[in-house]
Amino acid sequence: MSRPAAQEPSGEALSALPSPAARAVAFAAILLGGLAGGLIGWSFVSLQSSGDSDLPAAIGAYVGAVAAAAGTAVISVLGLRAMGEWRQLGDRR
Repeated sequence: MSRPAAQEPSGEALSALPSPAARAVAFAAILLGGLAGGLIGWSFVSLQSSGDSDLPAAIGAYVGAVAAAAGTAVISVLGLRAMGEWRQLGDRR
């Protein structure tokens, strides 16, 4: 059996790094996810608590914002890695 011919190096290093535009969109998505999570957390606790203190609602907003931003960040990183690997595989062909 014959082996496929090896590709000659083009002098340009292959990189799986996503484009700056893709990273900016991912960052904006993380911020938007955090904002949405904060609003949901604030509303969720605010509807269930009674009294004059806004501390429980503020804690709910903080927890919601951190949880939503962390979840969005995980999904964004996975998406950026997949996009970078896909592009890198396409460059090899």
